[in-house]
Amino acid sequence: MSNSYATTGSRPTSRWKRFIKSNLLTFLTVIGVFGGTTLGLMLKNSSEPWTQREVMYIQYPGDLFLRMLKCLIVPLLVSSITSAIGSLDLSMSKKIAFRAIVYYFTTTICAVVLGIILVSTIRPGAGHNVGSMKGKAATRQVLTADTLLDLIRNLFPPNIIQATMFQFRTILVPPENATDVPLQNYKITSEFTEGTNVLGLVMFSVVLGACIGKMREAGKPLQGLFETLSEAMMIITSWVIWISPIGVFFLVAAKLLEMASFVEVLGQLGWYFMTVMLGLMLHGFGTIAVIFFLTTRKLAYPYIAQMSQVLATAFGTGSSSATMPITIRCLDNMGIDPRVTRFVIPVGATINMDGTALYEAVAALFIAQLRHIPLSFGHIVAVSVTATAASIGAAGIPQAGLITMVMVLDTVGLPAEDVTIIIAVDWLLDRFRTTINVMCDALGTILVDSLSKKDLASTPNEIHDAEPHELVELRQDNNEKE
Repeated sequence: MSNSYATTGSRPTSRWKRFIKSNLLTFLTVIGVFGGTTLGLMLKNSSEPWTQREVMYIQYPGDLFLRMLKCLIVPLLVSSITSAIGSLDLSMSKKIAFRAIVYYFTTTICAVVLGIILVSTIRPGAGHNVGSMKGKAATRQVLTADTLLDLIRNLFPPNIIQATMFQFRTILVPPENATDVPLQNYKITSEFTEGTNVLGLVMFSVVLGACIGKMREAGKPLQGLFETLSEAMMIITSWVIWISPIGVFFLVAAKLLEMASFVEVLGQLGWYFMTVMLGLMLHGFGTIAVIFFLTTRKLAYPYIAQMSQVLATAFGTGSSSATMPITIRCLDNMGIDPRVTRFVIPVGATINMDGTALYEAVAALFIAQLRHIPLSFGHIVAVSVTATAASIGAAGIPQAGLITMVMVLDTVGLPAEDVTIIIAVDWLLDRFRTTINVMCDALGTILVDSLSKKDLASTPNEIHDAEPHELVELRQDNNEKE
């Protein structure tokens, strides 16, 4: 009887041990977020303002972690999309792409509409003075038409190697010895600015993958190359991921040291901050969850609970692209078809920016309220369309939304300099909207996988249960059987 009691009593302990062991990295990353917040607040209040060099020393471990993740983006993005498209026939690729794009477009429109409803109802800009809220930020003179045209130009890079390091943009130069000249009459030049042209790489990868799939047997050697490269990147990710608790810890602590007085900032921008946060929470845990349930007949929250590691990393890094390898790894562990994951996640990290779209719509109307400029229904529709387009053009890098914000302001005739009004809280909102973006991408992948199960059933499913490093061997075995 005593033995029976001992055995029974040990079972809960062993279950807890297994649970902690399987979720250890998630716990450590969440602890890293809260620990970094605590350390940042303690250091900020313990002495005089920190110098830029001192903050750099604090941020250094986090920078190394971020650089490791960013190093994986280009090879993982190209190999994942190419291998995913290449492993499917053209009709299957079209179905998966269509479902993903419809989902992304629907959620982005919902985010913009929700943001406009909230900012029009709460009116966070009413009763404030614009002049006292200006901050410092570098703004670029640009027309909305130029931004949209650059977006399309970047879809078709002239040099695919160059696209891994630079992206094209139009520059407007004012005429010499002239004042009060409208932007339309500025001299048009262009430059390649530093930063990965993610849109161009995605387009190239989709076309290359479709070509490999169409080549069938002749394309299998090249398909095998990209599959192997993709899985190699995932193995490296599984190594780098163990540094994430330390990286996130120091990134969050350093950001808190950089910011101005949080109480003063909230006093000026508190209602704006709360409006954006309310919109993000309602969209992430309301709108997306409802769309997910109506489509799959499943609750989204159990899946979200399994994404703690992904969401904590997204918050710490503020980059959906840098979080992409970890998101793919998480969905692999959840049993999502890798062919769907490796196509939908990279595309989503590039074009699906729900949080950014909501934030830009709210910010534009908030600034209009500050300036006491009434906006007609047509202006609001213009903001909706432009915020949607701008969110697609926002690369998955920290604070890219602040850059495309200028484009939205231009739509309703607001000066580009007004973007400095919201700069004080942008870094924090950027992390929250990145978290929502990443969560939306992951739920979209699960949704597309659920809708595509019947279509994918004709091919072997044993890769679902494999570890990432085993997928190459399984695919090779499947090819031999065929």
